[in-house]
Amino acid sequence: MDTQFPWLTTITLFPLVASLLIPVLPDKQGKTLRWYALSIGLIDFALIVYAFSQNYDFHSPGFQLSETIAWVPQLGLNWSLAVDGISMPLVVLSGLVTTLAILASWKVTEKPRLFYFLMLAMYSAQIGVFCAQDILLFFLMWELELVPVYILISIWGGPKRLYAATKFILYTAIGSIFILVAALAMAFYGGNVTFDMRELGLKDYSLTFELFIYAALLIAYGVKLPIFPLHTWLPDAHGEASAPVSMILAGVLLKMGGYALIRMNMEMLPDAHFYFAPVLAVLGVVNIIYGALISFAQRNLKRRMAYSSISHMGFVLLGIASYSELGLSGAVLQMVSHGLIAAALFYLSGVTYDRTHTLALDKMGGLAKSMPTVFALFTIGSMASLALPGMSGFAGELAVFLGFATSDSYTSTFKVVVVLLSAVGLIVTPVYLLSMLREMFYGTENEVLKNEFVLDAKPREVFITACLLLPVIGIGLYPKLLTQTYDVKTVEVASHARSAVATIAHQPLDLLTQVSSAPKFAPSTTPELLGIVK
Repeated sequence: MDTQFPWLTTITLFPLVASLLIPVLPDKQGKTLRWYALSIGLIDFALIVYAFSQNYDFHSPGFQLSETIAWVPQLGLNWSLAVDGISMPLVVLSGLVTTLAILASWKVTEKPRLFYFLMLAMYSAQIGVFCAQDILLFFLMWELELVPVYILISIWGGPKRLYAATKFILYTAIGSIFILVAALAMAFYGGNVTFDMRELGLKDYSLTFELFIYAALLIAYGVKLPIFPLHTWLPDAHGEASAPVSMILAGVLLKMGGYALIRMNMEMLPDAHFYFAPVLAVLGVVNIIYGALISFAQRNLKRRMAYSSISHMGFVLLGIASYSELGLSGAVLQMVSHGLIAAALFYLSGVTYDRTHTLALDKMGGLAKSMPTVFALFTIGSMASLALPGMSGFAGELAVFLGFATSDSYTSTFKVVVVLLSAVGLIVTPVYLLSMLREMFYGTENEVLKNEFVLDAKPREVFITACLLLPVIGIGLYPKLLTQTYDVKTVEVASHARSAVATIAHQPLDLLTQVSSAPKFAPSTTPELLGIVK
C-alpha cells in the first residue's frame, strides 16, 4: 500500500459492513434503524472529507491513496483502489447525496430493516465503482449497485413499480454483460494477462480490437448515462421510485456512465475514441434536443425531470467528445452540478407529493400560497437546472460549449452545426422548467387541494435541500472551488487523447483487412475526409 492508513478501503467497506448489523438491531418501529443508518452515512461522509482534505494532492494528475491487496490470487483478482481528479469529486458527491437520501427516508415505515440495509449497501457500491482500479472489481461493484436499486423501486415505488424495476434491471443487466465481455477480452489480450486498469490502458491493442471493445462499453455505459435510444428505462424508474431513491438514481448512478466513458473509453482506448468521438458529439446533440422536447410534453412531474436529466447528460457527451481540456473539465463539472441539482429537484418533488398526493401537473396549481418555502426552493433548483448565470449549471454548460467550439480536432462546419443544434436545448429548457413552476405554484388553486390543509416544508426538508443547493450556488459563483480538484487531470487526459489523434488521424480505417482477406477500405472512409474530423 502506498498510504499508511487504508482510507479508500475504509470508506468503501464501512457502510456495507455496518449494514450487516441492521438485522440484529433491537427496533420494531424503525426509529433506531434510521438513526443508525444516518449515523453510518454521516461518519462515512466525514471520513471521505477528512481523507481527501488531508491526504489528497490537488496538483498531482496521477492516482493517489492507492491500495492493492491480492484478493483472489487464483483468478488474478486484486482489491485495488485509487482516486484521481476525475473520480475524487464523484466520491464526495456520492457520499453527500446518499447521506442526504438516508435523511430524506425518515418516514419509511414499511420494512425499514431491508430499506436501510439496501441504502447502506448501495452507498458502498457507488464509492467502489469510482475507486476501483481492478476491472473485475469495478464490474463487481457495478453489479452490487444494481440489486439494491431494483429492490428499492419494486417494494417502495409507485403503482407501476414492478414494471419500472424489471425494466431497469433488464436494461442495466444486459449492459453489464458487455462490460464483462470487454473486461475479459482486454485482460487476456496479448501475452500479459492482467485485470489492473492502469496496465490495461498501456496495452498495445489493434485498432479493430479497440473499436469493438469501445462499442461494447459504449452500449453498457450508454444505458447508465443514459444515451438515446437506450434511455427508456429512466423515466419509468424515476416515475415510480420514491424520492430518496430518485435522489441517488439521478444524483449518483447516472454519473457512473459518464465517469466510465472517461475512465475506460477515452483514457484506455484513445485510438478508438478518435473514430467514436464524432458519434458521441452527435448523440450528445440528440440527447440535448430530444430530452428537452420530450420533457416539455410530460404531464407527470417526475417524468418531466427524468427527461430533463437525459437532456443535461448530453452536455457530458459533448464534453467527452471535445478533445479539449476545457470541454472535458465542463463534462466533469456538469456531472457534479447535475448530481446536486437533480437530487434537490427530485427530493422537492417528493416533498410536494407528500402534501398533494399527486405528480400530475394539471392537478396542481396555486401551491405558492400554502407552500412558499417549497416554492422558493423549487424555483432556485429550476433556475440552476436551466443554467442561470451564477449557478453551477451555467458554468458546466458554458465550459462544454467553449471547449467544443475551440477544439482543434473538428472542422469548423461540424463545430458550428453541433453548437447551434445544442443551443436549441438551452432555449427549450427554460420553457419546460418555467411552465412547470407556473402550473405548480401560480394560478388558481386546484379544487381538489382547496379543502386540504397543505403544510409547507419542515426544517429537515429545508436542510436537505439547502445542503444540495448551496454548493450549486457556490460553484456557480466561483467554479474553481470544484475545477481545481481535477484541472491537472483533465489536461493530462485530453492531451493523451489528442496524441492518439495525431498518430492515427491520417490513417485509413482498414477493419475488413484486419479480420479477413477482403480488400482495404478506401481512404475516403476516414472521419477526416467525411468532413467531420480535421
